[in-house]
Amino acid sequence: MPNTFWEWVAFLCQKYFPDFMRGLGVTLELAVIGTIIGCVIGFAVGVVRSAVIDKGASPVGKGLMGVIKVVLGVYVEIFRGTPMLVQAMVVYYGTMALWGWDIPSFTAGIVVLSLNIGAYMSESVRGAISGIDPGQIEGGQAVGMSYGQIMFHVIMPQVFKNLIPQIGNTFVSAIKDTSILNVIAVTELYFAAKTVTGTYYKFFETYIIISVIYFVLTFVISRLLGVLNKKLEGTRNYELVKEPESTDE
Repeated sequence: MPNTFWEWVAFLCQKYFPDFMRGLGVTLELAVIGTIIGCVIGFAVGVVRSAVIDKGASPVGKGLMGVIKVVLGVYVEIFRGTPMLVQAMVVYYGTMALWGWDIPSFTAGIVVLSLNIGAYMSESVRGAISGIDPGQIEGGQAVGMSYGQIMFHVIMPQVFKNLIPQIGNTFVSAIKDTSILNVIAVTELYFAAKTVTGTYYKFFETYIIISVIYFVLTFVISRLLGVLNKKLEGTRNYELVKEPESTDE
């Protein structure tokens, strides 16, 4: 058996490498799916909460829109104001207690991660929309575009481009936040480490290993996202285009 700290690290890496890799695969799957669904939720909620109620709409339409905004506001406040660990417990065990749904832990993890990301992203979307020059909306209305057309064709492309760095940061954060889901038995990387520690009781050595895995993963992804952001920004130096000189004599 190993004797020193580094011997234990090497031993655990060699023996449980497949378990760590399976846990890492689940972590990445959770982060990717949760970020995609969460961003879709965030953009939808942010657009609806930013929508201006038409003064000419019917009372029923105004009332319905008002109710929807209140419901979405409650959702955002709840998920922004409570820990994700508590949310995971409520979703996983609450669905069984209230409705008798025995949903898989992985599915519950996706739901919790997506709703959590969606709540935070919706506020960023609202802020990005409010930062767009109102003159663009007025210009769209002047050429006969509806509010929905203006949002889809004019406002949202700019909002999406401005939020790309934050979406990347959200993905990196999601990778780390998946470790919380071990409380509902999602077999991600942290859960795999807990299983290993239960065999040899080498807590420090095991958690050093997964710390390195988390760090390398998030470091590489952060750098790749940084390169992508620079590509999307384009060059900062522009040359003035001069008109060609006339050849007429």
